[in-house]
Amino acid sequence: MLLPLKIQFEIVIFSLMAGLIAGILFDFYRIVRGFGAPKFIIFIEDFLFWVLNAIIIFTFLLYVNYAFLGMYVYLFIIIGALIYLNLFSDKLMKIERKAERVTGRGFRVIFKNLLYIFKSIFLRNKINK
Repeated sequence: MLLPLKIQFEIVIFSLMAGLIAGILFDFYRIVRGFGAPKFIIFIEDFLFWVLNAIIIFTFLLYVNYAFLGMYVYLFIIIGALIYLNLFSDKLMKIERKAERVTGRGFRVIFKNLLYIFKSIFLRNKINK
């Protein structure tokens, strides 16, 4: 049975969007993963990432087009991911790294201020005793 042209067009658009989502998740994973872990841990992290990615994309496709998975859906997911990685990945990585630095600084300042307060309270009590 042939699908109407409107539904086919929606399937293509949503498949491209699923590829963009996969690319964004991959960028977040690249930042979180880091370097220097043993290869076995990296293998487990990669496996868990791809399982989570597949669940998220399948849920997205289930919500928007009842998870109609034809061969061209996979093709357009790959095309969407490649478009994202080639056009937007560098810009988003810069934004993510800047947000990471700002957030890290904020947590560091808050931690040091709280640590100073606790040290002054506990050291003052030890000095007065």
